[in-house]
Amino acid sequence: MDTTLRDGEQTSGVSFSAHEKVSIARQLLSDLGVNRIEIASARVSEGEYDAVKLTVRWAERAGYLSRLEVLGFVDGETSLNWIKSAGCKVMNLLCKGSFKHVTEQLRKTPEQHIADITEVVNKAQEMGIEVNVYLEDWSNGMLHSPEYVYQLMDGLKDLPIKRFMLPDTLGILNPRNTYFFCKEMLTRWPKLHFDFHAHNDYDLAVANVYSAIVAGVKGVHTTVNGLGERAGNPPLSSVLAVIHDQLKLKTSLNEKKINQVSKLVETYSGIHISTNKPIVGEHVFTQCAGIHADGDAKNNLYFNDLLPERFGRTREYALGKTSGRANIRKNLESLGIEMDEESMRKVTERIIELGDKKEAVTKEDLPYIITDVLRHDAIENKIKLLNYSLSLTQGLKPVASLKIEIEGKAYEETASGDGQYDAFVRALRKIYKSLSKPFPMLTNYSVSIPPGGRTDAFVQTVISWNHEGVDFKTRGLDADQTEAAIKATVKMLNKIA
Repeated sequence: MDTTLRDGEQTSGVSFSAHEKVSIARQLLSDLGVNRIEIASARVSEGEYDAVKLTVRWAERAGYLSRLEVLGFVDGETSLNWIKSAGCKVMNLLCKGSFKHVTEQLRKTPEQHIADITEVVNKAQEMGIEVNVYLEDWSNGMLHSPEYVYQLMDGLKDLPIKRFMLPDTLGILNPRNTYFFCKEMLTRWPKLHFDFHAHNDYDLAVANVYSAIVAGVKGVHTTVNGLGERAGNPPLSSVLAVIHDQLKLKTSLNEKKINQVSKLVETYSGIHISTNKPIVGEHVFTQCAGIHADGDAKNNLYFNDLLPERFGRTREYALGKTSGRANIRKNLESLGIEMDEESMRKVTERIIELGDKKEAVTKEDLPYIITDVLRHDAIENKIKLLNYSLSLTQGLKPVASLKIEIEGKAYEETASGDGQYDAFVRALRKIYKSLSKPFPMLTNYSVSIPPGGRTDAFVQTVISWNHEGVDFKTRGLDADQTEAAIKATVKMLNKIA
């Protein structure tokens, strides 16, 4: 069960709009094949209510309504009425799984709490709403008040509850006690269905999920990219890989869609994925050391079962100070460029030199490096920027005028934009539109400045593009940020030409 839209939305600063929730729900259920999703908490806000109703309308049309779940509370009929009015059919009822919570937060006895839960569950059955139960703070309950947990379970086990969900609410468990506590629940109530809900405060969430599955739980909860309160929840991508590879179990999920869903949630949440995050991080399928690239060329000596193609990705070979000839050769092969050994030596030395300066070197930079090092045209620059002028005037939109040569013919254009670079690109687009030439979509724009605070430092601009379904990056280096971006753009134009 994925709870990105409920628990994941409790990440600081994250709030999904109604249409974003529907989009994420569609990808999780239709594309990725997740079994259930928790989409909201009852009674949060009018906006949340509208988001649930919109998601429900989509799920009804797609046949997924029974797989939507909403968190509800032990509050008589209030949460139930909210959920029913929104059109949802499943409530995840939040109960107290530790003696401390029930006596100090609710200020009730265990018997009173069980009676209150029973009332809500019975009313839900009358209303046609299926109930799962969260035992909030269950991990602390098992550590400090196990007899209360057993009393609670004995009081609820015969009620029409489909799943009992065991949360490590504060992320305090480790793989050892996760196994023993889950095993204890399964041994005492073997006919009941248990889910495990981990949190990542000690960076043990995925390991704890592994132990819970080994103990015999039937369901586990995840979030896309590990979103969630504090340190977050187990990342769906990592849990899926562990289930398939380490536990040798099958799921209904389509691994090839993982990266697609991950990027969508990254965009909507505004929370960037760490570049070294397993499965979905930008660099996790990138070999840096030359010896690794050499080993891959000799019967994939540095591959493991996490092949990038499984997750809709490709293996890359980084270029930098640790690059050897094997790394460079792999990149050249992908570009269709062949070089003799002496030329390869010179290019390798230059890439290492750039890496020592901490400059990022991309595959797309290779033809330009080759041109510079070998002093001959490794690629033909069909497109040349002849002149350009950028103006910035207070109270007016920035304006760019440019003259560009495309396959020997010069073209001029002027445009305004929201910034100088935007104006420059708009002028370029005008030219390309007049020639009926496709112009790539800019998908990401990042600027980096070497540390130290020097005002004369070079600015590196890396721009990501998508051209006819192919993603690639180009880099520009200059003392001026806009000029660096323009250089990266001209590289892009020559690449697509």
